[in-house]
Parts: sequence; C-alpha cells; structure tokens
Amino acid sequence: MVREIVTYPSEVLTTPTQSVDVVDREVRDLVKDMFETMYHAEGVGLAANQIGVPLRVMVIDTTPKEDAPNLKLVLINPEIVSSEGRVKYKEGCLSFPGLTVEVERAEKVKVRALNEHGEEIEVNLEGFPAIVFQHELDHLNGITFIDRLKGWRRRIALERYRKILKGVQRSA
Repeated sequence: MVREIVTYPSEVLTTPTQSVDVVDREVRDLVKDMFETMYHAEGVGLAANQIGVPLRVMVIDTTPKEDAPNLKLVLINPEIVSSEGRVKYKEGCLSFPGLTVEVERAEKVKVRALNEHGEEIEVNLEGFPAIVFQHELDHLNGITFIDRLKGWRRRIALERYRKILKGVQRSA
C-alpha cells in the first residue's frame, strides 16, 4: 500500500525513532508499504518516520540510479559500526519535495542491522549507497539534511524550500 509521505516541518521528522523489539508480520507489512511508497515517489531510500511511523526501519534501493550499484536493503535498528573518508553530494529528500542541498558525509560505512527476517546483518556500503544510508539514518535519529547545513547555507536552503512550498500551494 502506498502511504502518504510526511513533509517538513512535521514533528515526526525531527523526533528520534524507537527501536523495533520484534520483527513480526506488522514490521514486514510496514517494509512492504515502505518499498511501494518509495517506488511510487521515485525515491532511492525511505525511513519509517517519513510515512509517520516512528520506528527504526529504513529501506534502500539504489537500482533506479544509473550510476549506482544495484542494491536493495531492509535495515531495522541500523547503526554505523565504522566509517571512513569524506565526500560531498547534492542530495534530495522525499520529505522536502523539490529541494536539493550539498551535504558532506562519510564515503564508506560499515553497517549493522536486522533484516526483514530479524537476522543480524553487516553490510559495507560506499559511494552513493553509503550516502543514501546516512541520509535515512539521520531521519531515524530525527535529523534532516537541512540540519547538516550551517549559517547562511541553511538559511538559503530553508528560504528556497519555503518558496517551493508556496508554489505548490498556489498550483493546488
């Protein structure tokens, strides 16, 4: 089922999510809905709180991006075990429709999480998939990509977003 994507400044996006205690049918149904919602919105990653569910669940599928390796992941209660390098990348976000900003993140990350079967997994990500993962992990921690900007860069991005929202409201 395609769910509605929550947009900034909704409080659910700025509140840290809760750990999943048991990976059961309800969580697997959530994962299925998250993939359907992400694909419908033509995204490559989605955190559960972006559809209003405050749980530490994310889905990633970088396959739609031509320049990225094929990768489809379900990560529950994810955490970064290690990271290295730094890279800047111009990111977009389904919760900030129409806005892109340049964010600096780790180039490589080693991740530990549970999969949709409740099994612990470790995954090494680099390049675009690592960026997508860190973006979604920020969401689970109540951090948006705007929060990664400082000073005038943040003010300009927020002003651009306000103008985008006004344009959307006028055309609705």
